[in-house]
Amino acid sequence: MSPKGGGHLVPPSRNVGAPRRRNNPQEEAASLETHFFSTKFDPPPPTPQPEMSKKRAQNMTSVMRSTFHKISAPFLYAKDVITPAFSARPNHSANNGKEYYQDNFNDLSYRCSCGTHQDDGIWLNHGDTPGLIMSSLVWLMIMYSGITVTLLANHNSLAPAISTTYCTIAALAVTCHAKTMLTDPGGIPLHAVPTEEDGANRVEFPMCSVCGTYKPPKTHHCRICNRCIAGMDHHCPWMNNCVGIGNLKHFMLFLIYVWVASAYALITFGLNYFLCETEECVFPDGLVHLVRIMTCLCIGAMLFVSNMIVAMFWGIMTGMGTIDRMKKHELGTFDQSIEEPMPWTDVFGIGAYWTWLLPMDPLFDDHDRVTGYATAHRLLREKNMSMI
Repeated sequence: MSPKGGGHLVPPSRNVGAPRRRNNPQEEAASLETHFFSTKFDPPPPTPQPEMSKKRAQNMTSVMRSTFHKISAPFLYAKDVITPAFSARPNHSANNGKEYYQDNFNDLSYRCSCGTHQDDGIWLNHGDTPGLIMSSLVWLMIMYSGITVTLLANHNSLAPAISTTYCTIAALAVTCHAKTMLTDPGGIPLHAVPTEEDGANRVEFPMCSVCGTYKPPKTHHCRICNRCIAGMDHHCPWMNNCVGIGNLKHFMLFLIYVWVASAYALITFGLNYFLCETEECVFPDGLVHLVRIMTCLCIGAMLFVSNMIVAMFWGIMTGMGTIDRMKKHELGTFDQSIEEPMPWTDVFGIGAYWTWLLPMDPLFDDHDRVTGYATAHRLLREKNMSMI
């Protein structure tokens, strides 16, 4: 399933530690972080895994199936009634003639540690102090706005329904921020190999000279996270994380929810200011200052988030991330771009449409195609599945 053949490392044109000078744009185009393997890529052999006898595996599978059917029997009727209400997306295998299987094997680390290394169980960039401070400020500002609206509702200055709606949107924004910050944005593992399509059609394979991993297309090395990130758009200090293919959905939802919450608060305060005719709807003196501060925060958030939403949607529709777009503008090769628009399913997944609005990890139709790399273990599992 994986490409075969040998390869040798082509050295870069300059030393990695040499000082960078902005002389020739064509010289700047040669990235110092990329080597190339010529000819075919020879992936490292997979680490031996403990094997189980075939008969024992079949017995365990039959027991698990019978147990699952017994447990799920009472819910079959509810499933038949509720599922049509949330119309799932069409079956892709029926549209394009391809068959898909769901790989539920968890090859992530179980180590109870925080960091950006592939052996860390929880993704958290704890080495960037400014990023930790800026991401904490986001939480504080959202919680401040929620407390302010709650206090207004307690003093009967706002309707409870208005306060509940705003707090729900704010809670979704905080959840999306946490998912963006604590989700692996697409770190390339050390044992990553090219996909089968790339292995058959390409001759040279880029390798990162910093972390020594295979470097798929649209992948960049982040010196803050110290990892190569698949589909990297940029490193966001407000998220304390990179924005890549793994957390792009959560980042987009965070921007949308912040924009909606800010617009909702400004409209609410504006209507109260211009249409309030009785003393019951007047904000108390102690809370007026909180409302004024919250109004300034909402205006600033709307301006900043609107700019980011336009940039992210532009990147999805053109297929070029922020880093790629800046490099092409610098080299004057923007008009020569051959990138294709990114399908929305590569951002929000192939689940039901209602899952697009929730901070749930997306399910991709082809993980290797979306991320740009494969692993030897996953290719072996796919081969075993095809032989069943």
